[in-house]
Amino acid sequence: MRRILLVLSALLLSAPLLAACGGSAAPEKAEVRSETLHVKRVEGLPEDFILGMDASSVLAEERSGVKYYNFAGEEQDVFRTLAENGITHIRVRVWNHPFDAAGNGYGGGNCNIDAAVEIGRRATRYGMKLIVDFHYSDFWADPGKQMVPLAWKDMDIETKTQAAYDYTRESLQKLKDAKVDVAMVQVGNETNGALCGETTWFHIQYIMQAGSRAIREVYPQALVAVHFANPEKAGAYANYAKKLDYYDVDYDVFASSYYPYWHGTLENLSAVLGEIAGTYGKKVMVMETSYAFTPEDTDFSGNTISDGGGITKNYPFTVQGQANSVRDVIDTVAHTPNGIGVVYWEGTWITVGAASWEENHALWEKYGSGWASSYAAVYDPDDAGKYYGGCAVDNQALFGPDGKPLESLKVFGLVRNGNDIIPVPDAIADSRLTVDLAGTIQLPETVDAVMTDDSRQAVPVTWNVTDADLQKMQTGGAAEYDIVGDAGGLEAHCHVSMVKFNFLTNPGFEDGDLTGWELTELGHADELYVEEKQTDSREGVWHMHFWSAAADSVAFTLEQQARVEPGSYEFAISIMGGDCGETEIFAYARVDGQIVATAPMSVTSYGKWDTGVISDIRLAEGQELAVGISVRCQGEGNGAWGKIDSARLNSQS
Repeated sequence: MRRILLVLSALLLSAPLLAACGGSAAPEKAEVRSETLHVKRVEGLPEDFILGMDASSVLAEERSGVKYYNFAGEEQDVFRTLAENGITHIRVRVWNHPFDAAGNGYGGGNCNIDAAVEIGRRATRYGMKLIVDFHYSDFWADPGKQMVPLAWKDMDIETKTQAAYDYTRESLQKLKDAKVDVAMVQVGNETNGALCGETTWFHIQYIMQAGSRAIREVYPQALVAVHFANPEKAGAYANYAKKLDYYDVDYDVFASSYYPYWHGTLENLSAVLGEIAGTYGKKVMVMETSYAFTPEDTDFSGNTISDGGGITKNYPFTVQGQANSVRDVIDTVAHTPNGIGVVYWEGTWITVGAASWEENHALWEKYGSGWASSYAAVYDPDDAGKYYGGCAVDNQALFGPDGKPLESLKVFGLVRNGNDIIPVPDAIADSRLTVDLAGTIQLPETVDAVMTDDSRQAVPVTWNVTDADLQKMQTGGAAEYDIVGDAGGLEAHCHVSMVKFNFLTNPGFEDGDLTGWELTELGHADELYVEEKQTDSREGVWHMHFWSAAADSVAFTLEQQARVEPGSYEFAISIMGGDCGETEIFAYARVDGQIVATAPMSVTSYGKWDTGVISDIRLAEGQELAVGISVRCQGEGNGAWGKIDSARLNSQS
């Protein structure tokens, strides 16, 4: 018996050593179970379907003091936890040199090839394959910016192409020497018409070809992927694929980002990827997706996604809602021709502290565990150099701020067989009620509950409000109220707007046109029309949109003749926008053709609505009233733009 124990001990001790040398110590595949997470089975999911996780920031997180745990509450290598819960591939971004001259990291995980090698070793140790994401940049590359690495800045396209080939080959050779199991390599990240500082396809394709050639030489069995974003833009993906085909770019996988908040419907995603698969015979996949499990921030640095900002939510911001979103993306790709996988983006990127912004900031700066550090200013002064900070996606991670996995992580291990449990209310949709001050307040008897199986059911609600409260609301003038209630054990909210009658026609442009309004163009704006886009509307789904690239080209008035009796009135209208430079924007009231009152307004940034209000507009017998907004924008060279919404004209007592 003692001899057997000694042999077992020796084997156990040797396992980490074997893993460090490239051997596999992958955990045994145990069935993933959950007593609370409802997961509908994805029918016909191929055995080799990629269920991936981008974990690029893990090393910086750990160096900042983050500890990760398994579902038993035990501290454990996060890569083992991912493997145990169905993750098959780990994705890691690679920047050329994300450090300043003194060696200070730019942040975002400081993801160079050395970090990729370390992450790759750990992924391979637990039986997962690596997806390598070359940005061909020293820091973030996305549809908004594709900056050339500083070391390549002054190179002509021929020299840069050779540099891209050499860099890709040398980087992959480091992974191969470390015995990392590389399954796929990206030549660029979200390359929507730009890559490595190049903005013409004639040059972009050279960089892609160079990267592809290096991949084929070092990892001949690995798939070569190209990666784009914004599948919701009509014709964009078809155009990219056509360009790739025209230049005969050597690649296997056409990959898309798909974030439900911005990127359209799953039906559209499947259609555009299916068209590429059918036309060119390429494999297709979602390379990035995520969803929020809470609207709350945990690291004192604002999140990209929260309850504000006009975000369209297809699922509640709950752990179950997060899992349902992931499951539906997997189902969509699995049933798209040549669909091979889905990768969740940065599910391990959580807060590095909980005490204060100052404490966390010190960690972000030292270890690069925030999205950007102040040191990034030397490379990206206009974005990272101004807005550096913490993790903007901690509320979209699959681990809580304490490092413990969320139940939603199990979705990757449950999609094959499903996990059908009795559905219960998961979230209560807010009710909204608009009541005229002269009307009667009738609160709803039921509310819309989102169930754990993503169905909707009406459930009874008890409102915590008295008759005396309702009477005060009715006599308190125009105001907003939040009535709280209980529905199925969850908190319910009814947002009651006590309003005066709005005398304007089509006040929020919800007719889908300019009915009731007169638009007078005083400049030569490129775009000036009524737009349907809920995320950009203050209310409803329609608004007035303007955009123009040239300086001093935005100038117009938007006015409506009001059909009102003599009396006193209040007019209000809202605007938001950006890149407008110097502006002259104001709401106005015109009586018998003469402006009698104005209210100055401004535009600052996306989602920041400014409302111009003019009170005590007096109209005598026989007079005519018109109200409107006047807009003039000099612009900052990037195209002045804005949205106008929520006009109202109310009587005043």
